[in-house]
Amino acid sequence: VQLQAFGGGLVQPGGSLRLSCRASGSIFSWNPMGWYRQAPGKSRELVARIRSGRYPDYAESVRGRFTIFRDNARNTVTLEMNSLEPDDTDLYYCWARIDGTDYWGQGTQVTVSS
Repeated sequence: VQLQAFGGGLVQPGGSLRLSCRASGSIFSWNPMGWYRQAPGKSRELVARIRSGRYPDYAESVRGRFTIFRDNARNTVTLEMNSLEPDDTDLYYCWARIDGTDYWGQGTQVTVSS
């Protein structure tokens, strides 16, 4: 399985960005997909994840501002990020777990700055 991420960039505080990720290979709706982020010198942390039949999980810091949704027909997962704050500045990674193995996409930079 390969994960290819799109989106990210520079935005002012209060702005919005969208991250998308497309999975190629054998992935099914019950395999969780989502997004993690990592700042320099810190461990990678969950932002949001989703799988069919369950409510999405969100980090407390993004709940109410970010929305994750998934298109199983296209094997894509999208993260809508609103009301962005400078603390949201990080390298964001697309993620999927298949049969107990974690897969990662290339990181995409999100920078929130005026």
